[in-house]
Amino acid sequence: MTTRTGADPRPLTGEPVSLDLLNTRWIEDGEPVDLFAGAAGLTRVRGLAVWLESAGLAERFRADAATLVHVLTAREALARFVADPADAGARALIDAVLEHGRIRITFTAEGAGERAEFADPTWGPAWTAVRGHVELSGTAADRIRVCASPTCGLRFLDDSRDGTRRWCSTACGDLGEGPRHNARTRER
Repeated sequence: MTTRTGADPRPLTGEPVSLDLLNTRWIEDGEPVDLFAGAAGLTRVRGLAVWLESAGLAERFRADAATLVHVLTAREALARFVADPADAGARALIDAVLEHGRIRITFTAEGAGERAEFADPTWGPAWTAVRGHVELSGTAADRIRVCASPTCGLRFLDDSRDGTRRWCSTACGDLGEGPRHNARTRER
């Protein structure tokens, strides 16, 4: 995906904002890569700008050092929570991020709505990602998946009709199923 701030080098984009934040770390050629730590030659803040653009948050929030610190805090909280939702420490980290924003109920000519508010706008993207995960956990917790490819680890929302999607992309599925299919075919 190409953005105004440059090419997003991540292998998977377009997931719900919380999973998209988690997917700012991935494996490439067997090595861990971090969008916020110089992936594709980007500076840390430029990596944040690429993510904000890709996640649809660039119009609302700035890419700066303070925002990056908060986004990294949210990413760690989400990673711990997704790994073990029963972890009290992970839930406390999630709550700590959520303390930095609130929802204001609004009523306009179009009807009822809501607007996020932040005392410190540098918390905006972090709060938005964590709140998005709270909503996602409430509506589709059983559809949050980790790619079945042992060399991937990206997270995605399984939006397949029957809920049996195993890979983040067809490329990972080809890597996972292709060798097994070929071995079964050779056995015949």
